[in-house]
Amino acid sequence: MVTELGHFALILAFGVALVQMVVPMIGAARGMPGWMAVAEPAAGVQFVLIAASFLALMWAFITSDFSLTVVVANSHSAKPLLYKISGTWGNHEGSMLLWVLIVSLFGAMAAWFGTALPTSLRARVLGVQAAIGVAFLAFILFTSNPFTRMAVPPFDGQDLNPLLQDPGLAFHPPFLYLGYVGLSMTFSFAVAALIEGRVDAAWGRWVRPWTLAAWIFLTIGIALGSWWAYYELGWGGFWFWDPVENASFMPWLLAAALLHSAIVVEKRESLKSWTILLAILAFGFSLIGTFIVRSGLLTSVHAFANDPERGVFILAIMGFFTGGALLLFALRAGTMEAKGVFGVASRESALILNNVLLAVSCFVVFIGTMWPLLAEMFFDRKLSVGPPFFNLAFTPFMVALGLALPIGSALSWKRASFMRTIRPLRWVFVTALAIGGLVWAMQTGRSLIGPVGMFLAAWVVMGTGVDLAQRTGRGQGRWRRLMRLPRADWGKATAHAGLGITMLGVAGLTAWTVEDIQVARIDQPFDVGAYKLTLREVTEGRGPNYLATTGVLDVSQDGRSLGQLSPEKRFYPVAQMPTTEAAIHQNLARDLYVVIGDEQTGGGWAVRTYIKPLTNWIWIGCGLMALGGLLSLSDRRFRVAAGARKARQVPAE
Repeated sequence: MVTELGHFALILAFGVALVQMVVPMIGAARGMPGWMAVAEPAAGVQFVLIAASFLALMWAFITSDFSLTVVVANSHSAKPLLYKISGTWGNHEGSMLLWVLIVSLFGAMAAWFGTALPTSLRARVLGVQAAIGVAFLAFILFTSNPFTRMAVPPFDGQDLNPLLQDPGLAFHPPFLYLGYVGLSMTFSFAVAALIEGRVDAAWGRWVRPWTLAAWIFLTIGIALGSWWAYYELGWGGFWFWDPVENASFMPWLLAAALLHSAIVVEKRESLKSWTILLAILAFGFSLIGTFIVRSGLLTSVHAFANDPERGVFILAIMGFFTGGALLLFALRAGTMEAKGVFGVASRESALILNNVLLAVSCFVVFIGTMWPLLAEMFFDRKLSVGPPFFNLAFTPFMVALGLALPIGSALSWKRASFMRTIRPLRWVFVTALAIGGLVWAMQTGRSLIGPVGMFLAAWVVMGTGVDLAQRTGRGQGRWRRLMRLPRADWGKATAHAGLGITMLGVAGLTAWTVEDIQVARIDQPFDVGAYKLTLREVTEGRGPNYLATTGVLDVSQDGRSLGQLSPEKRFYPVAQMPTTEAAIHQNLARDLYVVIGDEQTGGGWAVRTYIKPLTNWIWIGCGLMALGGLLSLSDRRFRVAAGARKARQVPAE
């Protein structure tokens, strides 16, 4: 009964979305307030109906309702409750339902909290958002219905992919989708502005919170996915340039560029066309990511589906929205006249450089991701593009971004004195250079990655501190003025410092990782770097839905015990799939990372050990970037400025 109600709610939501798509747009075109007013209640009703449908599907997973095809294919009665719940979105059909749920959530939030928007703009924004919902609801109902019944329900299910049965990946997709779909709202704002033919400072202020929210969620989602891949796959890396990883990274880069260009629109009414284009492309790349994950064209360890027919449907959706928006942009670009004038040395120019570096780096990742497919289609050649290409082609843009960031943040709007700006930063540059030189001297002839990373991290973090200090002026009361700075300023500083700290972690892990693979025998110690490891025992055990082989290793350094590590190999009988559970001894200086392999014919067990310096600073940096975004989002100016601007305009009208 519950699943039937969920199915009916989904069908009703499709009907409501159609009404929300059509009626307000007609009302806005003809100046009919009553028709435009339909958008707000329709957005709320659509969200409630899709939420009810999603909860009905979740209930089917929790109760192991094996009359549903999707539950049979992705669940098992012995699975822990957390993974029964996460199984709701750990498959193609459920993840698409989560997608449209978040589309409707953002639409409802725009209706509830967008009362300061002009009536016609709000109606068009909600109409475009509903159109996105209509497309994906049609995709679900006609090609990927999660409520499809089985004629003869089996006794039990086939279990969820064991790689997805992990806390990190249980929360990774919802955060990632909040970021992906959050960019749909910036897309809706861009298309609505193009239809109205007006992009001004108020529009820049309205679109920034949505962009910032999407960027925050993408940052958290990407960090969770990277963390999961680090400890769950047993490969010991934090980023593998996998197509699905790239699919989330590309919108993140464009969202970061959009966030900064929207500031220029708001402050100076410049970069209007470029900002609109970024809003279209950012959501377009989110759709490209959806296509990559579900079409089967590119293989990945965490792709959802391999159905070309479904991929064609998503390709059509992507072509309609992205292509249609770009066509509208081409027709309306002439109406978006830039008003602000600025010099070469100015904050505006620095933000343009920021945008160029982020956008070009995004297209580098896109080319590397899609080139194997293009080579096979057009040249009949099977190619593989791996980390060497991405590291070589992508890294220079991030180095340039890190170099420019402290200077660009300190430049004044409109026109600045370059020499006056860099004067407070000269000692920061010298100190950062000294740190890089010290690291180069200590590492005795290794690659430049470590020293350059240390220099950039010190330069960005200390430069951010100097920028904050400069905002407080001179004389007494500087600490009081520092504490009273707007939250947006603190958010910017925190996010920039987080980027520098992430660079620190990436450089340390990439440059100085130590790897050791050997056959470990019981009670025979072996050395890895400065650490001594001793395999004490290997036991066989059973978990809720898996069999486990667990090794117990004593770890010591300079005769001092650091405790025990217990890496596991698991085998899931239902899915007939093994997984690796690494054991990690963590601190801020390094990770000691141990993986146990198979028993060897001559005795002993294969053990792979890594020493990974500064790894945890990657996650700390990502957390600081997300925290910086939250601080900026909580700035009171985001909530009241648009309304105040509108209130000031009413008497003049």
